[in-house]
Amino acid sequence: MKGSYILLIELPESTEIQVGRLGKINFQTGFYAYVGSALGGLEARIGRHLRKEKKLHWHIDHFLTLARIKEVYVGGGKECDIAKRMADYFDFIGGFGSSDCDCESHLFYDEDYEHLNEIVGKLCDRFEMP
Repeated sequence: MKGSYILLIELPESTEIQVGRLGKINFQTGFYAYVGSALGGLEARIGRHLRKEKKLHWHIDHFLTLARIKEVYVGGGKECDIAKRMADYFDFIGGFGSSDCDCESHLFYDEDYEHLNEIVGKLCDRFEMP
């Protein structure tokens, strides 16, 4: 199955992370939503994100070295359409995950997990993590 997904992620403490060519980024403690897509296999891509051992390829791989996925949502339309709707609700990390499109970002921040979860739940369907 192919499609879009949103990872809900918790970063337990503020930290600076080297994110590929974006450089060092200061992330604050809180909750993040990452919008991505998988054209070859949604389950395989989500499974890759959930693994701790992997080659650091995408921006999100660098972030997940210190953060933890709490929930996964799928569907909701095209990746960039979802990201643009998310930008209406949340602060974002400029350029994160959007080096191959014209979106401002694909990583969004909220200090309130319930608010983040509520909005994402309106955009996509919850995915049962393995």
